[in-house]
Amino acid sequence: ATESADLREWRELNTRWHQFGAFCPLYRSHGQYPYREPWHIAPEGHPAYESITYFLRLRYHLMPYIYTLAGMTWHNDYTIMRPLIMDFASQRETHDIGDQYLFGPALMVAPVTEYEAREREVTFPATRGGWYDFYSGIHVSAGGERKMMPAPYERMPLYVKAGSIIPTGPAISSTKAGHPERLTLYVYAGADGTFTLYEDEGTNYNYEKGAYSTITFKWNDRSKKLTIGAIAGEYPGMLKDRSFRVRLAGTDTHVNVDYTGKSLTVSL
Repeated sequence: ATESADLREWRELNTRWHQFGAFCPLYRSHGQYPYREPWHIAPEGHPAYESITYFLRLRYHLMPYIYTLAGMTWHNDYTIMRPLIMDFASQRETHDIGDQYLFGPALMVAPVTEYEAREREVTFPATRGGWYDFYSGIHVSAGGERKMMPAPYERMPLYVKAGSIIPTGPAISSTKAGHPERLTLYVYAGADGTFTLYEDEGTNYNYEKGAYSTITFKWNDRSKKLTIGAIAGEYPGMLKDRSFRVRLAGTDTHVNVDYTGKSLTVSL
């Protein structure tokens, strides 16, 4: 079917909203009754449909990371959605940026807010090892600079700080299914880093009474080794045995490890 100018703009608006929404603490689609499902916005194969469904799935692949951020918010008074000044307060150029933000410690989000924009200016704070493009794993900035970056229709600019460790899993539809037995840990080289995976029952408030577990991952950039720490804490139904695929982002280098709750070290 032909696309009117209004329909074309409405589809791109919804696409950019979903790209942004996938990196908000709560990601919900409201206010477009009755037309808000992806197949109502555009047919399968259309860039809007393909982008929206990509970001829906990505949100759930990232659930181990996002669920950990939620745990950090309850237990440590963390803030999931962070203006750049929160993590880079000493850098004056980050103080007045209102259209970029951090989503947890690893990801930097640069939403597209202008119709038909296919690039946008991005500020990369100075940080050891610089920044990677999330989608390709390619290193794109040493940090401490501002430059124009691609913003294609299908993808919102999204970057990862060097030294980050991002746990991902299958695209689950609900935390009621429990935590996946197999996780992929993406390691972004260039700086030392740490990330503590948080898990609990996923269906109740027992975490308020101490029913949860943590596993701390530590990356040593010089030795190119990742230490997976011993599991701490416990909760009913906790996984005793699981596997991790440790992957060096942007490369094919990966190691599969079986984990029984005891500390181990992986070389990449």
